[in-house]
Amino acid sequence: MNTNGTTKRIRITVGGIQLDAELKGNKTAEELYRALPAEGPLNVWGEEFYFKIPGVKDHRETATTQVKVGDVAFWGAGQVLAIFFGRTPMSMGADPVPADRVNVVGRVMGDAARLRQAMNASTIRVERIEPAPSVG
Repeated sequence: MNTNGTTKRIRITVGGIQLDAELKGNKTAEELYRALPAEGPLNVWGEEFYFKIPGVKDHRETATTQVKVGDVAFWGAGQVLAIFFGRTPMSMGADPVPADRVNVVGRVMGDAARLRQAMNASTIRVERIEPAPSVG
């Protein structure tokens, strides 16, 4: 839980597509937030985008292979942030399946499937959305 009680948000930009995501209150999400902004070459695995963000410690609070469309997850072994927006090569049904256990750190707000329009992008950028100053 953040000390000011606000949920941390990030902005994901791939090609011409911009999506915001809300981070969970876990330690890995905090580490990720501190490491931003980050930009790198875009990797595509089915309908999953991922890229390397070095220097984030994965606390593995939620190490799982159960993810949903719209989940934002961190894979500590590869120092990789992954955004799931559809089926992956390991999917049996409609849900994405990561190649290894990941720590879910957030969730895309809105339609993650919009990322399908950015499949040919070469880079991805993830940055903090600074909270608006409180008025009072």
